[in-house]
Amino acid sequence: MFSEPRSGRLAAWGNALLAHKVSPDEAALAIVGEDAVHRVEGLPGEAAPVGLTLALGRLRSLGVTGYRVALPAPGHPLGLSGPPEFNARALEAGEAVVGTGAAWGLVPEVHEAGPAGDVHAEVVWHCLPVREAPPADVPSLGEAERELAEALREATEVLTRLDVAASGPVAEAALDAYRARSEWGSGEVLAPGYPPRAVRVLELARRIGLLISLAYGNGHGGAVSASQMAARAEALRPVERVARRAQVAAYNAYVEERERGRG
Repeated sequence: MFSEPRSGRLAAWGNALLAHKVSPDEAALAIVGEDAVHRVEGLPGEAAPVGLTLALGRLRSLGVTGYRVALPAPGHPLGLSGPPEFNARALEAGEAVVGTGAAWGLVPEVHEAGPAGDVHAEVVWHCLPVREAPPADVPSLGEAERELAEALREATEVLTRLDVAASGPVAEAALDAYRARSEWGSGEVLAPGYPPRAVRVLELARRIGLLISLAYGNGHGGAVSASQMAARAEALRPVERVARRAQVAAYNAYVEERERGRG
């Protein structure tokens, strides 16, 4: 099922901390979420991994004034600016945080441990140099909102034609789960200080992501032929790309607004 990237939580609450909207402990608690622990490795001046509170303070003292998100996928370096080593690690993780004001970025490495039914995640953020350059392929909030509306409309037409939702108790249960999860509030993820439009864009991207998860996870629906299944995948691919672009635009809105205010 669709979930928010850890990089999104770190960027959102890291930005709220930089804006003096939350305390260091509040930011660290929100970033960790349901994980067991987060640590930062490779931080300048630290020989061993350190906790989030210390790490966020150290990055601030190094000159970091904001955090952007990158959600790269093969062939789509969304939000990245280089160098190649950082890009490669971010692509392997599927996400990263890129600092502004000072050329440092963070890439998460997740370790899961524990018995079945009681698995917990421990996260190590690798601190690496980044290139100070515009991030790749990140839209404005307005562009992201328009793209989401258009992509959802087009995909809905195709998926309806292919009868992807199908019917029966399994499909109904999946749809009920979608309706329940779509009630989540994006404000709890974006953190204080973000503009209302960013909250709206992230909420729509999240709902579309959940719908995509259902379309992939609910068997083959009515798309019983190979050509229909291929058509469904073809319809969902651009929607997934648009949803990722919108997520990045929403998380990056704090930095974008601050930079516009300086312009």
